[in-house]
Amino acid sequence: MEITEILGYLGALMVGVVLGLIGGGGSILTVPVLVYLFSLNPIVATGYSLFVVGTSALVGAIRNMKNKLVDFKTAFIFATPAFISVYLTRRFVLPAIPENLFVLDGFTLTKDIAIMLFFAIVMLAASITMIVNKSPEPETGKKVTYNYPLIVLQGIFLGFVTGAVGAGGGFLIIPALVLLAKLPMKKAVATSLLIIAINSLIGFTGDLATLEIDWEFLLTFTTISVVGIFIGIKLNTFVDGKKLKKGFGWFVLLMGIYIIFKEFSN
Repeated sequence: MEITEILGYLGALMVGVVLGLIGGGGSILTVPVLVYLFSLNPIVATGYSLFVVGTSALVGAIRNMKNKLVDFKTAFIFATPAFISVYLTRRFVLPAIPENLFVLDGFTLTKDIAIMLFFAIVMLAASITMIVNKSPEPETGKKVTYNYPLIVLQGIFLGFVTGAVGAGGGFLIIPALVLLAKLPMKKAVATSLLIIAINSLIGFTGDLATLEIDWEFLLTFTTISVVGIFIGIKLNTFVDGKKLKKGFGWFVLLMGIYIIFKEFSN
């Protein structure tokens, strides 16, 4: 086993540990680990990431269901437009994008570079939400009402982002659940995991017809990530996840900037 593979599997463990420690964000590391340490094509990496993210989120969602923290009605309302969008993105939109988008001054913007640059932008947006760490608060005393047109638009956008970059999008879902569905923060975090699991796993099914899946590698990587989640949950009793979240946000910010420089320098 080469050193990059060892680092890659350690990265898989780290994805789970971060998810267990701070309740989200770790999945955004999956694509860079798969692309830069396992040398996978970005399309394949984002597809594999959907499976890893979906399985990991499902483990967390089941734990939250046992603690009765998941709002199933809200999860279904938010997830429906999102999983349709993520499936269509993986099944039809990404395969339809040409391999070479345009050439400018000798630089060719390929499909792979465009996906990684879009992924870097998503990383930058996620890092800012973690660094600022201002949790939106629901309006108290108000009956829950659903703004269906806004939820559908938000779901379509979320599905596209999830399908395109293979990340769960918790940094988009949680504020939406708090502000649009008036859920308390704990319920919003718990419910978001179920939405992420549904979106990611259904999105992954869109790849089954277009990608050749290396199931042995994918299941190994996913299992290591899930083990990492339980390690992170145990560590959570000793470490303040909120303080770690800001530090991890800075790491994600630097990683996003690194990806931009690396893709433009290729």
